[in-house]
Amino acid sequence: MDPAVRPLIAIPARFSATTSALRYAAEVNARALIEAVWRAGGEPVSIHPTDPAEEDIAARLARFDGVLLPGGGDLAPHHYGATDTHDTVYDVDDLQDAFDLQVVRVALESGIPMLAICRGLQVVNVALGGSLHQDMGGPGHEHRHLRHPVTIRPGTQMAEAVGAEKVEASCYHHQRIERLGNGLTVAATAEDGTIEALELPSSRGWFVAVQWHPEDTARHDPSPQNLFGTLVRHAGSG
Repeated sequence: MDPAVRPLIAIPARFSATTSALRYAAEVNARALIEAVWRAGGEPVSIHPTDPAEEDIAARLARFDGVLLPGGGDLAPHHYGATDTHDTVYDVDDLQDAFDLQVVRVALESGIPMLAICRGLQVVNVALGGSLHQDMGGPGHEHRHLRHPVTIRPGTQMAEAVGAEKVEASCYHHQRIERLGNGLTVAATAEDGTIEALELPSSRGWFVAVQWHPEDTARHDPSPQNLFGTLVRHAGSG
């Protein structure tokens, strides 16, 4: 990879109802996430979510070298066959859901290297036919504002990327995987059994999904930063 040419990493923007500096609603991505990609040698590019029925998402992603699917609000439960919605489900946006789900399908089918984070992992699982627990059980059971150890399965891409058997995961989620999506394998788990990382052995390109937020600690911890470095390295080798 030419160090003078940064691989382009597409990061779907998240809708924000208010942002003080911009006065009105905005499309955003977390600064820590952007900085982690930049430190890894990538060029982070926020992309505008559009309706897959009106835009060719595959054509848009073809311009990029890699994809990073970030965290965000909850997926609408109907995407995984639920008929009721738990009262803790929040920030559902139909356009965001439709766009993210199609980004996952395109990236996996085309082999674009992809790292999925938190909501991103859940989107991947649902896109491949899996389901989610809409709520982990409230305070004391959910993984909000929590750092906890995650055990990584040896021999996985996840283990190779972070270079460790355990990592301290910084989490913010109240949902988790219920039924695993087609072809997905578990690459890491928490002590309470929560699935913390996924891989897809049949994927044409490099792919790892994590339930936690590696960007939270990547600035000072090489293990989570290595996830971004591995994404960028594979993005730059195509």
